[in-house]
Amino acid sequence: MTQPAFEARAVRKTFRGSVLALDGFDLCVPAGSFFGLLGRNGAGKTTALRILMGLLRADSGESRVLGSDMREASRQHRARVAYVAQMPRLYGRLSTSEHSRLLSHFYPRWDASLARELARRFEVDWERKFALLSGGEQRKAAVLLAFAARPNALILDEPGAGLDPVARRELIDVLVDLLGSREGCSVVLSTHLTHDVERLAEHVGILHAGRMLRAEALDRLKERIRRVQVVFEGEPPAGFAVPGALRTERAGSVVTAIAELESEESLERVRATAGARVDLFGMELEDIFIELVGPAGGSVVWNPLEGEGVTAQ
Repeated sequence: MTQPAFEARAVRKTFRGSVLALDGFDLCVPAGSFFGLLGRNGAGKTTALRILMGLLRADSGESRVLGSDMREASRQHRARVAYVAQMPRLYGRLSTSEHSRLLSHFYPRWDASLARELARRFEVDWERKFALLSGGEQRKAAVLLAFAARPNALILDEPGAGLDPVARRELIDVLVDLLGSREGCSVVLSTHLTHDVERLAEHVGILHAGRMLRAEALDRLKERIRRVQVVFEGEPPAGFAVPGALRTERAGSVVTAIAELESEESLERVRATAGARVDLFGMELEDIFIELVGPAGGSVVWNPLEGEGVTAQ
């Protein structure tokens, strides 16, 4: 079995004041895949990524990137991994070009020409000191430097935060271009912007209150969670329920549910009900996300992924 690129098992982390950030966090991301980590603000995304990178020590549990605990990884191993923090910390007195020259000594696969090309595309002044760049320009500089490392594993924590819509679209376009030929690079992108994940990710995980609610292939998630509408000729039968319903509404003879279906065959019993018409509707990732973590959601469910290689519990 191929070694996962990113993995975490039963990770728990509390901060001062008994603030629980992660509560049994599990993750297993296949090598070579793009994983979108979704969660509301405060869900624990940044804490999880910092633990993966070895920048925070977990209270319990274990985590690895490319097979190694990053707190104990060698310099050679760490050179295979790049990380863009939510708040980039680069040297204020150095320009992007100077950062490029400095970092080339630490990353054997450093691609200075790629760094310069991305600076042009992102409209980041190649020679201006980092401290003099705007917040958005600093974030773009951090991203382009991470790509120039040509890493085997890349973690991006809210890379689009603070960017205007045009700059964020350009960033996503660059991610699409680069990841299309990423030479086996495995990526975890943390965000609450579902449209970005829907365009980029092959697998998604939804983190809520420090635990994974769901983690699986994006196509499979959208196939399973559907809007189901059942229209009866008269009143719905007493005790009627849509199989796998997460939330149900009734308006006269119409019952509408957001349901988690193992397959469309789950609705055969409903279709067999006399006088019932069943309609299925797909849902966008944003709608699924809101249903799972909004006021009516948040129930923790373990979903085995049938060999997809991404697990959560």
